[in-house]
Order: sequence, then structure tokens, then C-alpha cells
Amino acid sequence: MNSQFLAWLSGLIGVVIFSGSLPATRIAVMDFNPWFLTGIRAVIAGIVAMVLLKILKAKRPSKRDCGNLVYVAVGVVVGFPLFTALALQHISAAFSIVFIGLLPLSTAIFAVLRSNERPQLTFWLFSLFGSGLVVLYILLDISLNTQSFFGILYMLCAIILCGFGYAEGANLAKKIGGWQVICWALVISLPVMLIVTIYNYSSEILDKLTLSGLVAVLYISIFSMLIGFFFWYYGLSKGGIASVGQLQLLQPFMGLALAAVILHEPISANMLIITAGVICCVASAKKFA
Repeated sequence: MNSQFLAWLSGLIGVVIFSGSLPATRIAVMDFNPWFLTGIRAVIAGIVAMVLLKILKAKRPSKRDCGNLVYVAVGVVVGFPLFTALALQHISAAFSIVFIGLLPLSTAIFAVLRSNERPQLTFWLFSLFGSGLVVLYILLDISLNTQSFFGILYMLCAIILCGFGYAEGANLAKKIGGWQVICWALVISLPVMLIVTIYNYSSEILDKLTLSGLVAVLYISIFSMLIGFFFWYYGLSKGGIASVGQLQLLQPFMGLALAAVILHEPISANMLIITAGVICCVASAKKFA
């Protein structure tokens, strides 16, 4: 089977898994405060990662790689989970999902800065056009009150940090393997995230815990923070960070469907039109990546 096809298929599976992240996080923040949620999801994923590394006898990363793994952890273990959890206290999951359309551009920029990738000019035009549609939606579809302003600010921080973590992790995956990258990043951050979890724990958390909240936490811990990265980093490292990263433009469409079905959140016509336009940019950007 063609290696490029495998890279894109692997990346697509990762995107499908990630598409449930924001709806699940929206459910979870109803039961947990954002800091505790960020900590506990990293702790659960970190423990599973530590077991996997032990069972599979993975080679320890070098000191230099450990430094890069810290960057990965800052982006995808701490940054994106924390800022999305903060954002989802102010905005709906459906609205936050539209911001994911900015992730390919963020990832591509960091791919150039950190991995020396050089996509064609046409690639940038389609990528910027897709991202521009997202910005247009934000400007047209909301009233900028204080609540939505902070939600937007948090989501933009999440997108920047996530793009950085994706590019850094994919670059490192070429050397030590995709699944090892996220596992070691989780293990390295485990002591700090354990402290964060304990510090933000209160007895009220167990009193407020619901079955849906528990399932949501398990999903974002095991799937969004661990298994999804196995596929995603493999796809990025084998197919090109900027190129395969464009698959993230499909994530809003999948996420909106989940938000409508699971959370019963309204999906506006503008959301669908913008998402359809963004999806059209995927094939075009892929051709010139």
C-alpha cells in the first residue's frame, strides 16, 4: 500500500478521534473546573502511557529529545486542553469547533519555523483562504460581549499552542516514532499535572460528578490525549506536517455533527456554509503542499 496513502489515512483516523474532543470537553466542564479537568485528563493518559512504555520496552529519549518533548507537552498536554476548557465555559462547543479550521494554518506555520518545510505559494493561498473563512464566520455570527470575547481569546491561544505541539511532535516522531512521542510527553508532564490535579481537587467534584461527565473525561483522556496522537503523529511525520495537517480542516464538520447530536446545540446555516467552504480548501491545499 502506498506510504503517502497510509500517512493520510492515519492522519484522517486521528482527526476523526479528535473531532469528539471539544464536545466531550464541553460536557466535562459542566462537572469539573478547567484546571482540574486539564490535570486529571493528563494524569489518566500519563499513567496509561507509562504502562505502555514499560510493556513495550521503549527506549528512553535522549536529553535533547526530552527538551523537545517538553515543548510537545506545553502544546498538546497542557496548552490546548486548558485553554479549550476555559473557552468552553464562555462559548458553545459548536462555536468553538469552528476555530479548529485555523489549526492547519497554525500547524503549517510552525512546520516552516521548526521543521524547515517549504510548501508552495498556492498551498498558502488555499490555507489562508480556509482560515479566512473561519475568521469571517467569527466576525459575522456573533455579538462581541464579554463572555464571547474571552471564549474567543482562549480558543485562539489554544490553536496557537496546539499547532506548535503538533509540529514539534511530528518532527520528533520522525526520530523516535509517533506513539513514543505522545507517551513520553505525557510521562514527562505527569508529576506537574498530578500536582495540578491534587491542588484543584475538592469534595464537591465527586458530589457533582455525573455518568456523562465521567465518560467525557475518559474519552478525552484515553482517545483525545493518547490514542488519537498515535495515528496523528504517524500521519504528520510520514506525509508531511503542512500537507497532512490540512486534514484538520475536516474536523469542524465532524465536530459540528457531534455537537448537534450529543449536545443538541443549534447548527446555523453560516456554520454549514463556512465549514463546506473550508473542506473545499483541504483537497486544494493538499495538491500543492
